[in-house]
Amino acid sequence: MEAWNVRGRRHPQCVPRIHGIDDAAFKRLLTTQHQVITRRQALTCGMTDRMLHHRIRAGGPWQKLLPGVYLAVTGAVSREQREMAALLHAGPSSVITGVAAARRHGISVLSSATVDVLVPAKLRPQSTSFVRVWRTWRMPEQVCVSGEIRFVLAGRAIADTARSLTTPREVRALIAQAVQRQRCPIATLALELQQGPRNGSALFRAALTEVSDGIRSAPEGDLRALLQQAKLPTPIFNARLYDGHTLIAVTDAWWPDAGVAAEVDSQEYHYTASDWQHTIRRHDQLTAHGILLLHFTPRQLRSAPEEVTTQIRAALTAGRARPPLTITTRAWRGIGRDR
Repeated sequence: MEAWNVRGRRHPQCVPRIHGIDDAAFKRLLTTQHQVITRRQALTCGMTDRMLHHRIRAGGPWQKLLPGVYLAVTGAVSREQREMAALLHAGPSSVITGVAAARRHGISVLSSATVDVLVPAKLRPQSTSFVRVWRTWRMPEQVCVSGEIRFVLAGRAIADTARSLTTPREVRALIAQAVQRQRCPIATLALELQQGPRNGSALFRAALTEVSDGIRSAPEGDLRALLQQAKLPTPIFNARLYDGHTLIAVTDAWWPDAGVAAEVDSQEYHYTASDWQHTIRRHDQLTAHGILLLHFTPRQLRSAPEEVTTQIRAALTAGRARPPLTITTRAWRGIGRDR
């Protein structure tokens, strides 16, 4: 709102003058930095402290995001604007990691308003508001760049995210998703585990072991943990089942001595509603080869574990009581999956 004096003229001292601003440089910064700008950048463009204070006043056209970092528009703050602000706060050597970086690589992990940034260990920017600063001697040699946003490669993003999570299921889902979506090979994650800090790596290490054994989703990991707890025989996870040289299907778990397969039927990880007919045909094809096929939902694994283990024990007993099936097996070692 502009101020006017009693004679109907604009009051010159109530509205900051802007003719001294390098308008081209100012607009270029705002455009490339998602409307985020630092105090130093604004002053370099010719803005004065008085002008800044006028813009970030209560009800003004700007808003303060972090100490010395402003958003030159009103309204909700976008994800890109938070990330840009975090990098400007942490300095030109900083790079985004953790959940924000994993999301940029297409890994849908738990939602987080925090933006993690790595900075060289000798620097001393402080964590504040939604920015969490990690000082490290292991700054990445290569980074990804999207405009002015810098973020770590997928392997580092996933490893740093895994160390920040607190439950086995969260870490399991993260690692399995990264490998399944071909964002990062297992070998890269293993190297990140070896070279990174040991603190906070226990769940990361366990999840990586599961994925190396063929686990490709959180529900499959839940099944593995349930089998271990019940002391049931360990199956081949994600085994390719062949009739001669013809691939029958890939099953979540396979006990070759009994001809028993188990599937964790999770729409999120395995199929959409449009694939239902394909799932039915696949079930019929497996049973036609004499395979005893069990289906469980992720909810069953968590809410009725005894029922699940009882069914598996009964199927193993029945399968071993008959002649063995002539089915050859190959464990899953790649990224894709034939269903």
